Amino acid sequence: LSGLDPAQPYFQGTPIEVRLDKSDADFVDIIHTDSAPTIPNLGFGIRPAIGHIDFYPNGGEEMPGCAKNPVSQIVDLDGIWEGTRDFVACNHLRSYKYYSDSIIYPDGFLGYPCASYDLFQQGNCFPCPEEGCPNMGHYADKFKDKVKKDFMKLYLNTGEARDFPLWRYKVTVTLSGKKKVKGYVNVALYGTGGNTKQYQITTGTLKPDNTYTAYIDVETNVGEITKVKFLWNNNWINPTLPKLGAASITVEAGQNR
Repeated sequence: LSGLDPAQPYFQGTPIEVRLDKSDADFVDIIHTDSAPTIPNLGFGIRPAIGHIDFYPNGGEEMPGCAKNPVSQIVDLDGIWEGTRDFVACNHLRSYKYYSDSIIYPDGFLGYPCASYDLFQQGNCFPCPEEGCPNMGHYADKFKDKVKKDFMKLYLNTGEARDFPLWRYKVTVTLSGKKKVKGYVNVALYGTGGNTKQYQITTGTLKPDNTYTAYIDVETNVGEITKVKFLWNNNWINPTLPKLGAASITVEAGQNR
């Protein structure tokens, strides 16, 4: 049984006979997309974990792409009716959009077991444990026999619009050069499954021999990595023309560690 942002008003805090609960089926997976409190935030979705596995994409409260201005939201690519519904209940309705995208992307929407969204964002729950991570949506039941805890909270990030799945990588860059400069470092990944755009790894003071780490959620499952593009730039024109390089770059995929 898949719960697509089960309702909060009149259901949260009620006995299990009244609402969706993991006792309702052999396997119950939940997608929480609008779990902010109904008062005062007008969240429509239930907040507590109520299934065998509970996914909280983007933290489960505010979905990317839902904060667009009302006019652009109502004049939606999918039509006026779809846009109007999104304007009224965008976060709530993301649950079924993620679910329908998950059918097309069997390897997408990996949910990382974690105590909180903040810890997930900081990279504390990366990579997936040895038994792997479940996929949010249509293929969540593949994880059915691996659930070990009473309840399991899973976190992930999604895109702002279709296609929604993102793939998480840990990128570690050690710089080489003669002296520190102010600027930023970008990295793009190339692989057998496709290429990514550039993602910022660090900004500020760049020191040679220092190591910088970032967790990036990219729009493509790059597969086996064949190449990494490293770019850096300083923030203003520097007449001494400083040079920086990458002594090493390490990329770790969340899925297969």
